[in-house]
Amino acid sequence: MSQWHRQDSRVSKSPQTRTEKDPLGELQVPAAALYGVQTLRAVQNFPISGITALPEFVVATVRIKRAAALTHKTTGRLEARLADAIVQAADEVLAGKHMDQFVVDVYQAGAGTSHNMNCNEVLANRANEILGSERGTYAPVHPNDHVNMAQSTNDVIPTAIRLGCLAQLDSLLAAFNALSTALEAKGRDFDDVLKSGRTHLQDAMPIRLGQE
Repeated sequence: MSQWHRQDSRVSKSPQTRTEKDPLGELQVPAAALYGVQTLRAVQNFPISGITALPEFVVATVRIKRAAALTHKTTGRLEARLADAIVQAADEVLAGKHMDQFVVDVYQAGAGTSHNMNCNEVLANRANEILGSERGTYAPVHPNDHVNMAQSTNDVIPTAIRLGCLAQLDSLLAAFNALSTALEAKGRDFDDVLKSGRTHLQDAMPIRLGQE
């Protein structure tokens, strides 16, 4: 079954950094990181739970990026060598590599924009390495222009949630069954306790606590 990971165990503490720039200015990104400035800003802006995304959610998002790259290659919108590098980078993640590079908190603003950008940057930086460029250059593969081509966070994230849930369906069903069993047991334990029912924030007919 999937494991939650603490964010502080994933964000690199390396003293060596590279300078990356976005519209808000410059940040020092760990030199060894496959993620970039947008991901680092999200880590700084949303230090909420310290928990990173489940692997199934990461994998589902990367599958979407891989499928998009292949589609854009087929339609001619994306140069073949760029698409092939993105697919190779995605395949590495799907094989279990680079999972420590997905570092944004599970609780974030923007309907998952930070997670989407984390995936875009990781795939772009790795694709550029495959093509002979350095991390943080975002050339020839750009996280927005190429990895995220023709995609919206509002499409990617709901799709990734559904794919991730499908991958975890057996575990989810087992958890639901365990929850149902536990609730039924509590219902029996408190079945002899009478209380006032509540409807539309008002007292209603008496019911047994076990019925609730």
